Amino acid sequence: MKQHRAKSRLTALGSAGVLVTATLVAGALATPTAGAASRPAPDREAKGAQIAAARAAKAGIDWHDCPADWGLEKPIQCGWVSVPVDYAHPYGKQIKLAVDRIGNTGGKAARQGALLYNPGGPGGSGLRFPRRVTTKNPVWANVAKAYDFVGFDPRGVGHSAPISCVDPQEFVKAPKPDPVPDSEADKTAQRKLARAYAQGCAERSGAMLPHMTTPNTARDLDVIRAALGEKKLNYLGVSYGTYLGAVYGTLFPGHLRRMVVDSVVNPSREKIWYEANLDQDVAFEHRWQDWQDWVAANDAAFHLGTTRAAVQAKWLELRATAKKNPIGGVVGPAELVSFFQSAPYYDSSWVPVATVFSKYVAGDTQALVDAAAPDLSDTAGNIAAENGNAVYTAVECTDAKWPTSWQKWNRDNTRLHRDHPFLTWANAWMNLPCATWPGKQLTPVDVRTHKSLPPVLIVQSTRDAATPYEGAVELHKRFKGSRLITEKDAGSHGVTGLVNSCINQRVDAYLLDGKLDAADVTCAPHATPKP
Repeated sequence: MKQHRAKSRLTALGSAGVLVTATLVAGALATPTAGAASRPAPDREAKGAQIAAARAAKAGIDWHDCPADWGLEKPIQCGWVSVPVDYAHPYGKQIKLAVDRIGNTGGKAARQGALLYNPGGPGGSGLRFPRRVTTKNPVWANVAKAYDFVGFDPRGVGHSAPISCVDPQEFVKAPKPDPVPDSEADKTAQRKLARAYAQGCAERSGAMLPHMTTPNTARDLDVIRAALGEKKLNYLGVSYGTYLGAVYGTLFPGHLRRMVVDSVVNPSREKIWYEANLDQDVAFEHRWQDWQDWVAANDAAFHLGTTRAAVQAKWLELRATAKKNPIGGVVGPAELVSFFQSAPYYDSSWVPVATVFSKYVAGDTQALVDAAAPDLSDTAGNIAAENGNAVYTAVECTDAKWPTSWQKWNRDNTRLHRDHPFLTWANAWMNLPCATWPGKQLTPVDVRTHKSLPPVLIVQSTRDAATPYEGAVELHKRFKGSRLITEKDAGSHGVTGLVNSCINQRVDAYLLDGKLDAADVTCAPHATPKP
């Protein structure tokens, strides 16, 4: 549940998005590169992170105008930070991470340092973060006065030693098989695709796979902090970026100045990552129903039915039609789920998705094909989509141990699908490569407060589909002194970017003055979209 299709930006925590497994071609694929077998003790990695940070502090960053094809206008600048592939061997192989920045807008006297950003994924690029200044985003105008806005491509992502698991053009081809299986044969076919995908990751990116972990990305964050010349990190993380922040705060509590986490991944070791994805399936169903209720309430605009049941019936009819004969030859049920899931993800998608649906029902099939089909001519977009999915898979599969028993996957997803059919099987197939992952799988970091961790600000909506509300509650318990802002009766993923003065003013107060409320706060929801 991280990307909707090749055309769209990477954003969230990870799910059906590009229904990855169905793109694969079978074949004899190589085994992973050696190196995953013997993992050194964590203290070697901590020492390696210190060495890498000291080296980066000395080197600094050589800032230049960004490459023309990165889409980052002046005065945004770009540079590189070198990090070790393996922190247990800090003098071994290095990779370069792409970073960018724009200076604070309030002058030298107002400057409070750099604010680093991660948008989620795993697999999302943060390089567009400084564009919140060049595009004059009003929500971030006050914070921009005090902070340089710094983005980066995490290891394996985009311009930072990108990894790959399958040919990008194969990855986006459509139509893919319906994620909802009709038979045991359908399940067997999906299992083969998942296994082949895992093997493809090993063949194309084997040397990097053992090191594609959240703890290593947190260590990279600390090296970037040092390269920027910052004694302490200011950090904004959304979605998976909250888990990255939680791990950073656990590993480097004394290096943190201020941290905002928005739309929170449940950091419990029991939830990372298999259970977290099952929890998503339930939350997506609820938010899908919220959207259907809204569509029904706006029947005058969309003509899709005046009740949730009527809208759902139209959806099931569309799904059945696309299963029998893919729309435009390319949009089947898998592509529909990829497109429609942006509505439960983001309120900003409510109107566009409903509009395309409405046009289709009125007889305009081209709008749906344009919205939901892959664009094979967009090779750069397809490379980015495949890369994002590869990183998502590599990080989640390596961060934690996954069930290897197909019986467990089958039982859990069959049970969940009965009441939560919108996303369950699509999400299962996307994550199934982790069941046959070719590398070592770690035990997740035990996220909790250690000495000198500053107060952290947590922001969460109650009906978030991608990162259910319980995740924010869990992190709040684990990070002592943290404050939780709850946006009640709202469900958009990524709250701090929306206009809601109850939230925006508190984020500003925290980042600008270090101020938190004396107790947790509940805010009314942001405005509902209007057709």
